[in-house]
Amino acid sequence: MASGQPGPPAGERTFFGHPRGLATLFGTEMWERFSYYGMRAVLVLFLTAPATRGGMGLPETTAVGVYGVYVASVYLLALVGGWLADRLLGARRTVLVGASVIMGGHLSMAMPMGGGFVWLGLVLIALGSGLLKPNMAALVGELYRHEDDARRDSGYTIFYMGVNLGAFLGIMIVPWLQTGGRWHLAFGAAAVGMLFGLVQYIRGRATLCGAGEEPDHRLTPAEEHRFKLVAGLGLAVAAGGLALWAVSGTLTVDRFALVLTVVTAVVPIAYFAFLFSSHEVTAEERRGLFAYVWLFLGAAIFWLVYDQAGSSLLLFAKKDTDLDVFGFTIPPGWVGNINSLAIIVLAPLFAEMFLRAGTRISTPLKFAIGLVIVGLSFVVMSVAAGVASDGVKVSIMWLLSVYLIQTIAELFLSPAGLSATNKLAPRAFENQLMGVWYLAMALGDSVGGQTYRLTTVVPMPVYYLVLALAAVAAGLLMLLFVRRLRVLMAEHHLPPVPASS
Repeated sequence: MASGQPGPPAGERTFFGHPRGLATLFGTEMWERFSYYGMRAVLVLFLTAPATRGGMGLPETTAVGVYGVYVASVYLLALVGGWLADRLLGARRTVLVGASVIMGGHLSMAMPMGGGFVWLGLVLIALGSGLLKPNMAALVGELYRHEDDARRDSGYTIFYMGVNLGAFLGIMIVPWLQTGGRWHLAFGAAAVGMLFGLVQYIRGRATLCGAGEEPDHRLTPAEEHRFKLVAGLGLAVAAGGLALWAVSGTLTVDRFALVLTVVTAVVPIAYFAFLFSSHEVTAEERRGLFAYVWLFLGAAIFWLVYDQAGSSLLLFAKKDTDLDVFGFTIPPGWVGNINSLAIIVLAPLFAEMFLRAGTRISTPLKFAIGLVIVGLSFVVMSVAAGVASDGVKVSIMWLLSVYLIQTIAELFLSPAGLSATNKLAPRAFENQLMGVWYLAMALGDSVGGQTYRLTTVVPMPVYYLVLALAAVAAGLLMLLFVRRLRVLMAEHHLPPVPASS
């Protein structure tokens, strides 16, 4: 470690020069992402496949809407997971419960016993992921509590490499197992992956050195009793309302997806209003939150475009792309794996680049660059869709180019977003704000699931181009306010960080 840089004590075992606990979190997240992305790579194909081939037989627009709501729910429930960790369970225990629930969800989907187990499985995976995701990221931040921003950014980038290693393996294995309509075998493989992650987490508990053992702001006994009462009543009302809706005969998958999209848009508005009015947030923290709102909106637009990988881009790969590679027809879900592979290769390079640059490449600047680049990826996609509209299947190189461009955009925005969330979180709501970061993904994914309905009235090239222009415009707008956002975030110019020896 170069002189002047904080790090582990001399002689202590490290993980790529970082705290050993990062290895435990890296491995757990890797296997959780294996299960999540592996299943996601076949979900829309399963939902649209006819019943005669073991699928659900849903129309494409409905299947994409379900996909959008499912992915959004994963991130929407992250706010609940963060709150439970902050107030009741602590981050470490909440992650343990979440991983167990996720594994149960994948097992439910693996049951070849009808659609009921599929919907139950999706609900369980969403619930478990909401408990796990914000708290895994918060635990990474706890390992760097007393270290500088650049080193924490570097740690998050390495952690992000674990995310994409898991995604790469999941997207390679699960779609391959699904070939020939073996859907439930594929879902079972996702369950096994989550089991490996659970074992890794339990065995590596000691390396976390007590991080997340206790909630930062535990509820008093009276507050806990009141919470359980309100939560139980709320769940009962929601279940009763859903039952009445079903009995009325007006409940459909499309309408349910639309309602959840509206809820996903309302929740972050209400939660930010709550944070700004909370007496537990200091004036300095409130300034940081004001900057964070702009980062949040930028991230939502980013994920609206980026997470089309599991919906519109997956369907484009299936229907409009020549998947014959050296005489071998690859599964459609494999195409997007270039993203995971590229991140595995590029993440260490970006981590070193950001470490050397220090705060010269600020968080708002990273967001602006990421938004412009992800928008440009859909300009390419618009051209590809235009070529395919003539009825010919396009070269796989079109999609590979789109994913490679999006990879670069992701490496600018996503690790920086995780790090900024950890830095700007009010102390009383630390894990909850990590959940708010995932609300940006929820908002983008849910809206993205609904925007796909535009494809029934506009050509696909126009659809992609509209999304591209929205992302580029958002990036350019953020670029105009980089200096102001840096002041609100208390980011200062520092000398570049020396290279590691």
